[in-house]
Amino acid sequence: MNPLKLFTLTLMAGVALQADAFSFEWTDTEGEYLDLKHGSRNIARYVYEAIDRSTPERREATYKPFCHIYHWYSRDQFITKGPGGKFTHHRGIFYGFSKTSYTDRDGKKHENVDTWHCRRGHLVHREFVDKTAGEDSASFTSLIDWVGDDGKSFAEEKRTMTFSMEGSDVIVDFQSTLTPTVPEMRVDGDPQHAGFQFRAHNDVHDKHKNATYYIRPETGIGAAGETINWSAKLDNKRTRDLPWKAMCFTVHDRRYTVSYLDHPDNPKPARYSERDYGRFGSYFATDINTEEPLTVNYRLVIHQGEFEAEEVAKQSEAFLSEE
Repeated sequence: MNPLKLFTLTLMAGVALQADAFSFEWTDTEGEYLDLKHGSRNIARYVYEAIDRSTPERREATYKPFCHIYHWYSRDQFITKGPGGKFTHHRGIFYGFSKTSYTDRDGKKHENVDTWHCRRGHLVHREFVDKTAGEDSASFTSLIDWVGDDGKSFAEEKRTMTFSMEGSDVIVDFQSTLTPTVPEMRVDGDPQHAGFQFRAHNDVHDKHKNATYYIRPETGIGAAGETINWSAKLDNKRTRDLPWKAMCFTVHDRRYTVSYLDHPDNPKPARYSERDYGRFGSYFATDINTEEPLTVNYRLVIHQGEFEAEEVAKQSEAFLSEE
């Protein structure tokens, strides 16, 4: 064969291999979790194992689906927290409300149904209705039953998570539509126990609490170890209806920053909370029904390193400009 032609074929094959190596790919361990890779790098794991009531420990481990994010420099470590550790109900990227109330079809009222701690309720993944992966992004849509303390479903959630890359940063878009299967329903809680939240690995709590700091729209980078939380006494633009917030923390001896980007169409007021052990996010309270389900949209930008406030503000602008 002509040496030049052989070189061209080899180069073309190399280009094809390189393109394939940097595509997204799902691997499903059926009934347990869904793993996402980008090339050879592990990106995320969606844990969806159905609730197992065989022991209290197994129930605790399986009472709600959540999403892990992988450590940049490890194939098997996460920067997010799973079951156990400080506050076992905190699970990576998660969503729920500690005070849900509804009236069932028999007219019985159910109060303080808890899909946060999952003491008087729980969430069950039923099926994936969509799963895609390509060069630019990957996504899945999970149907989730919200189940009350009587063991009956009172709402169905359609949760879509989309993953993409900006350089080495992982961008996670979270969209959820929650539709009651009962006549009326209200979601509620408090800043520490409801809403859409991110929880870093328990390593932050055990070793690096004093190194955690927050970046806020009004004041920029805060002091390490300092937290600001919404309360009735601190109800202002520093704690409510923020377009974004970011948390910088240390895990596995690396610095990471997570930007939390809210959407103006999400219910308001949105009340924010922060913890030095690495949990933050916002919650709201609202009534929903079958004709008007609850749809929320959030974005997380997960970065190995640190951000300036101006960078997070630009991420928020980019998120809102994509409509």
